[in-house]
Amino acid sequence: MKSLPGTIQTELDLAQEKWGPLGTDLLNSLRELIQEHHLSVTHGDMLWLSGGWYVTHTGLLRIARWKRCAGIQVSPVHRFCDRTSERWAFKATVYRSKACRGFVGYGDANPANVSPLAHGAEMRVAETRAVNRALRKAYGIGICSVEEIGSLPELQSPRESSKLPPQPANGSYGGPRVRDRLCQIIRQYQLDASLVKSYATDFCGVKSLREATREQVENFVTHLADWAEKDRNALLCQLNSCLGRKEGAA
Repeated sequence: MKSLPGTIQTELDLAQEKWGPLGTDLLNSLRELIQEHHLSVTHGDMLWLSGGWYVTHTGLLRIARWKRCAGIQVSPVHRFCDRTSERWAFKATVYRSKACRGFVGYGDANPANVSPLAHGAEMRVAETRAVNRALRKAYGIGICSVEEIGSLPELQSPRESSKLPPQPANGSYGGPRVRDRLCQIIRQYQLDASLVKSYATDFCGVKSLREATREQVENFVTHLADWAEKDRNALLCQLNSCLGRKEGAA
């Protein structure tokens, strides 16, 4: 699984296509992360937010598989859990090998420190945060993970915000409510808005979203939200395939 120079350059080019000119320092830090940890922008292992790099849960699990992690043990910290107020805390222990004594990480979540869109899923957020912290300790990942951020929309980069689907005056994209929900899904799951737009046109069978009916857009948004919640990794692969088709047609 050796990273080749050509592959690294492809990752750097894709990063700049997604987030715009990044500057020498950011590109160098990205190159180091790819070389050292075999992370991939293409597979959604990393995101650029608020001027810095963040690793995703997907990326941390990729590192664990690459390093042949022996196991991860997760359990709730009962004295810090309260079901009625949706406050949860978990302890995760990562074992790099069978002889490893374990690297411990804790994660907590409650309605006050998660995105409003994640309300009701605090227990799962807390578990993911604990696993992420333990994995970062075990494998020396110095950058924070996206899932540990309290509110993703506030940290969204200006470049990504400008790439959200336009809001035409003729009421396309199914109207303001449907459009707002689509934007929320993009922010919550950190999707590439331009790829979502390309996928939406394919899904609706139109050349431009302006041609899609309100019902078609509503069906797409429901489909996107359901897929993102159940299997974000598979959705990212689908969106990246849209990029591939777009480049092939260029």
